[in-house]
This record gives sequence, C-alpha cells and structure tokens, in this order.
Amino acid sequence: MPLGLRSKKKDKSKETFKLVESEAAAPAPAAAPAPSAGASRLQFHTQLAHGSPTGRVEGFGSARELYARIGEAFGIHPAQIMFCTLNTHKVDMDKLLGAQIGLEDFIFAHVKGQRKEVEVLKTDDLLGLTITDNGTGCAFIKRIKEGSVMDQTKTVCVGDHIEAINGKNVSECRHYEVAKMLKELEKGQKFKLELVEPLKAFEKLEPRSKGRTLSEAKISKGRETLRLRTKGPATVEEMPTEVEEKAIKKVDELLETYMGIRDIELAATIVEAGRDKKNPDEFAVALDETLGDFAFPDEFVFDVWGAIGDAKQGRL
Repeated sequence: MPLGLRSKKKDKSKETFKLVESEAAAPAPAAAPAPSAGASRLQFHTQLAHGSPTGRVEGFGSARELYARIGEAFGIHPAQIMFCTLNTHKVDMDKLLGAQIGLEDFIFAHVKGQRKEVEVLKTDDLLGLTITDNGTGCAFIKRIKEGSVMDQTKTVCVGDHIEAINGKNVSECRHYEVAKMLKELEKGQKFKLELVEPLKAFEKLEPRSKGRTLSEAKISKGRETLRLRTKGPATVEEMPTEVEEKAIKKVDELLETYMGIRDIELAATIVEAGRDKKNPDEFAVALDETLGDFAFPDEFVFDVWGAIGDAKQGRL
C-alpha cells in the first residue's frame, strides 16, 4: 500500500474534507473514447449454451447490444439471456463474458430455464452467496461458499438468476442492490427466494462452488480484445498487461469482500479509473464521476488504491 495511505484512513473526517476539496478542483471528465476503426465490423461466432446452430454477431458495443444481436440471431427476446460464457457451453463462472472479448473467442449464451422457489432460514449474518450480473438487469449467483447457509440448500445453484426476494421482484436490480437486500435480511428469520436456473444441456454442470481461480482463467484470449463499455463505444485494445490483470483480480476480490459481488467488468473499469491518478483523492473523484451510483465506501476506495499501487510495485 502506498506510503501515507494508512494514516489518511485513520483520520476519516480529514480525509472526507480532502475528498470534497479535491472534487471542486477536479478537471472535467475525459470524453468517451472514439470507436476503433474495425470494432463495429468485428464478427463473433455464438451458440445457445444448451444447444443450437452456430450464429454470428457483430456491430455491438455493450453487453446490452450484444444480447440484442444474439436475440436477433436466434429469434429470442434479449431478456431471456441470463449471461454468456466464452469458449465453453458450461456454467463456468471463470469463463463469464465481462468487459473484454478476445477476438478469437466463441460466445455461448445461457438462457432462462426452469423457475423454482426455495425457503431458507437465515442462521448466520452471511449467507455465503457471491452475486454478479450481466449488466442488463439480471443478477445471478456466481459462487456459493462451501459450508455456508446457502450451501446447505442444494436446490440453489451457481448460475441461478435471483428473480424475487420475499415476493419483491428484483429482476431489474443491479448485483450490488440484490446483495444489499440479502445482507439486510433479519437473522433467525425465514425468507423466500424465487430463482430461475439456466436452461440445461445434457452435460453435467460445473461444481456448485469450486472452479479455477481468475489467475488460471485468462481475462481474455489472444493479443487483442474487444473492450465493451457501459458508456461510450467499444474499442479494440491490447489485452491487459500482467500488472493490470493482477490489479483487476485483486479489485474483484475486494468487491466481494466489501459488497458481496463479483464483476470483472466493474473491476477493470475501477483499475482504468486509477491508471493515471497521483493520489487517492484524485482516484476517489474519478470513481465518483464514472461509477457514482455504487457509492463506494471510503475504506473500499483506500484499499483499491493500495491494491493498484501494490500491483504496480510488484507486490501482488
């Protein structure tokens, strides 16, 4: 962690003042990058994960646009697509499509299958769920911690979309909102989840809670990737450097620790926001400008800044 970061973290009132002061003097946010010359013409092969002919998709710059193109290719509504994996039809959370797609990657779309309801007694403050989403209003379970409350409920599986909590529809909520609702459920009380599982092929799905780590599963494949952006056009970029990959991996872990979510796209955006920043104040302002809806706590910002610094110094 960079020198002085811990001392700033101890004096939270002073740090809050500095963040506000820096925000007033912060430069205007940079304009969204222009699309790469060939980005809009790139073609990717795709299939439905449970089985389908091979289709082609092109002309997309975000996950929402990609799902629309896949929907057009297979004659389904984009809202039926839960998530996509790269180069495997299995529900493999290490191969989730995130912010980047290797130019040689094959896209498998997982669509909604059987609905199910489950009643759970919350016997611990932590349920043991890690939530992520597809960026278009479909939060789903990315990991179930072994031995946790949810691990005892065998009908709940990795890949399940959380559609409702105690009758409240959350199908349009982001992952951090769903994680917050689950965290706020009262301990010692029962609650009901309405879930939708991915439509299954004949092969057995991946284990409920185990899989390769991010370091073993590359973020992208090939020397160049198509970078999808929530705001602004997609661009063709070199794949992340080893330093950036380590920083993204660590930030993704911090997202799980602080917010109960995993999101490689979000982690990559956070690392990108800190790329040219000189101190945590500038970094905090940049996060507010690009990701203000998340309302990241100060402690998270400090730890992320430290992780980025550690990656640059070779300490990760």
